Amino acid sequence: MGKARGAVLEVAGRPVVITNPDKIFFPQAGHTKLDLATYYAAVAEGALRGIAGRPIVLKRYVDGAEGEPFFQKRAPEPRPDWIETVELRFPSGRTARELVVRDAAQLLWMINLGCIDLNPHPVRADDLEHPDELRVDLDPGPGVSWDDVRRVTLLVRDVLEEHGLRGWPKTSGSRGMHVNVRIERRWSFDQVRRAALALAREVERRAPDRASSKWWKEERHGVFLDYNQNAKDRTVASAWSVRPTSDARVSMPLTWDEVPECDPAAFTLTTAPTRVGQRGDASSGIDASAGSLDSLLELSASQEAAGLGDAPWPPHYKKQLDEPPRVAPSRRKASGASEERSGRRQSTQPLITVARAAHKADALAGLERWKARHPAAAARLHEDDVLVDSMRGRSTTWTRIRINLRHVPEEQRPLEEPPEPDYDPWRAAEPRRPESRAPKTRSSS
Repeated sequence: MGKARGAVLEVAGRPVVITNPDKIFFPQAGHTKLDLATYYAAVAEGALRGIAGRPIVLKRYVDGAEGEPFFQKRAPEPRPDWIETVELRFPSGRTARELVVRDAAQLLWMINLGCIDLNPHPVRADDLEHPDELRVDLDPGPGVSWDDVRRVTLLVRDVLEEHGLRGWPKTSGSRGMHVNVRIERRWSFDQVRRAALALAREVERRAPDRASSKWWKEERHGVFLDYNQNAKDRTVASAWSVRPTSDARVSMPLTWDEVPECDPAAFTLTTAPTRVGQRGDASSGIDASAGSLDSLLELSASQEAAGLGDAPWPPHYKKQLDEPPRVAPSRRKASGASEERSGRRQSTQPLITVARAAHKADALAGLERWKARHPAAAARLHEDDVLVDSMRGRSTTWTRIRINLRHVPEEQRPLEEPPEPDYDPWRAAEPRRPESRAPKTRSSS
């Protein structure tokens, strides 16, 4: 059998080979791997503005957008001598040499590995401890309208402006919005996260029915402002990234005037290059807008003085001194002693876990089987009572599904059963892709 045919794209003065160019990456839209590479070549100037000089986590979809991705922090070996890397140290204490992209040729070399979206860190390779970007990730809960997402995004703009900062909005490419804020490189990751938490709490204070800063899903409502996206080692899809959706949507930079009427479905791999040609990049001025976090940090201090301390961190981070109990409210012991120690109201939300699976489709199938076993309870569930969580494993994501039985009368609530399926991502015997070994990119991608 002969080798798969490759295509060559000339970018940034280099020929970049795209292996398996006819491989379908978006089955419903019909876009191939070459279509994806050609897109990134067309929008390279804007895409590089969001990633240039930054370490990047490779999120590889070797089976296309409908396949399961895996995360690769370490840059593959062997690699061309014109591919740049930098060594990062993570909260776990481990280190890895990650890819650093500075031109379109390096960008397309990364796309050829099976990457669909771009996931840069908020730091530059020449200073890995001081972020130059605060990221506001607006994540709508189940049943939240797109109009509410836009309203909360505009409120984020107002709060930022009141604190001397300029936000640069973009669609997430999925159901939410992002607002990126360039900042001076003077603050640590912890300080940037504190500023983001203060911002989220202020937005929630102004729009309590639409916005939430609560980390635990069972406490959220409306649009969640994910302050933890600013913790060290967290990444967010950058501007002009194609997302793994059926229609190949793009995370599109917008002007603030466009936000009230924008439709995220209008921005796709097919339409985005035309927009660049006609209107340019709405975020072209972002690098000239670096601002100060002093005012947001003053807001954080005033919130703390009023009794609002730190908020929960992601599960795999070291416990912080002033962090509240890192356990979901529904699982806290409702004893008077524990309540007195924590100083927090104990939640009585009746959550049960019904499925844990390596693949989302398997978890959803487990949910349907639970509903079939308990039709009376299932009939009483509201849309936001089903919590579908994408969880981070060693190198891939997995899916957990929980159900909040708050709308089911207590005497009719099913007892919690062992999750079905019951996947354990940390089981030692679980097969996984070792990051230390270079994947076979030419045959699989």
